[in-house]
Amino acid sequence: MKNSEILQLTTEEVTAKINEEKTNLTKLKFAHTISTIENPIRITLTRKNIARLNTELTKRKTNARMTEVIAELASVTPESASE
Repeated sequence: MKNSEILQLTTEEVTAKINEEKTNLTKLKFAHTISTIENPIRITLTRKNIARLNTELTKRKTNARMTEVIAELASVTPESASE
């Protein structure tokens, strides 16, 4: 999954995609433990996709929190801050 595709997803879709990829990773690891899978690089790629999704989710949460803090600071007037 490319970063451009991740950016187009909503926050709920990103969370759902993380859960889906984690389930997929568990299945791949289990299949690889039992017998070698055809392309073991898929495990690495799945881990990287999870990391990309988590990074985007964290970025969105940070931006949302920063927006809240800025709005809170904007509502504080200098007179009320000195009290």
